[in-house]
Amino acid sequence: MYNKLKFLLLVFLIPFSSKAQEGIPVYSDYLTDNYYLLHPSMAGAANCDKLRITGRKQWLGQEDAPELQTISFNSRVGEKSGAGIIVFNDKNGYHSQKGVKLTYAHHIMFSRDEIDLNQLSFGMSVGFIQSQLDETTFTDYDPIVFGQVQKSSYSNVDFGMSYNFLNFYAHVTIQGAIETRRALYSDFESNNLRKYLLSTGYVFGNKDTFLWEPSILFQLIDKTKEKLIDFNIKLHKELPIGTVWGGLSYRRSFEGAQYVTTTGVASQKLQYITPFFGVNYKKFMIAYTYSKVSGPVLFDTGGYHQITLGMNLFCKREHYDCHCPAIN
Repeated sequence: MYNKLKFLLLVFLIPFSSKAQEGIPVYSDYLTDNYYLLHPSMAGAANCDKLRITGRKQWLGQEDAPELQTISFNSRVGEKSGAGIIVFNDKNGYHSQKGVKLTYAHHIMFSRDEIDLNQLSFGMSVGFIQSQLDETTFTDYDPIVFGQVQKSSYSNVDFGMSYNFLNFYAHVTIQGAIETRRALYSDFESNNLRKYLLSTGYVFGNKDTFLWEPSILFQLIDKTKEKLIDFNIKLHKELPIGTVWGGLSYRRSFEGAQYVTTTGVASQKLQYITPFFGVNYKKFMIAYTYSKVSGPVLFDTGGYHQITLGMNLFCKREHYDCHCPAIN
């Protein structure tokens, strides 16, 4: 009976939890010099090839808590092209998915010389993903419980465009652009997994003191019309041994969920705060991110922890004459 109740709860939660299972979830990874995870047009956009490894764990101490691991590499190919690959593993309780994304990007330079940055980029990623539902722990008989590991695969496409001009940048990406239905959850979800992302920012200051970089990220989920926005501030400080950077991100949803209080019904919007910091030493980078959800109704008082490790390889061109950390 206990296992059957767990399964019914699982089925009830699929429409909510599966949002984190539609490709790579949009967290705050991009703030740790990892824009390629969100925007395919950033493949090969920088002066160096970039290898990034991330590990994220939510709610430490909670059994079957969500976790995510990614490995990405992107590189310039020739003068005008870029390529990249992302491999990821996303697990959320009894649900998990593994996948790979292959990316091609094209970069158009409008600069008058080699040190001025004025670059327009277009990118496309093709993703191959396998979803999995583990029912092996549900031992009680039920007609809808197979008692096995169920798997289904699907593919999708992301399109993106980026513009980098000196200290300014902007990115627009459509994730899950082609409608597709995952057979494993076909009874619970729409075949529209499309999500729109818009991010932009500007770097102020000078390298003799410090650079400060305000930015925003806006998300729109096409099917449900859910909207979220990130407000970010990031500081960079150059030291003799390398660069130290860190900042703060605040995410908030536009829509709220209603809940019952002692005095009536209230509404709570998703919001969480994410401090982050990192160090660049020669060709290596390490960063830590911590996210904390706020509000009167919480599943757990713990936070979300993430480590990012990176390496810049095969730097091919001299630095541009701008404050553009994501490119230089």
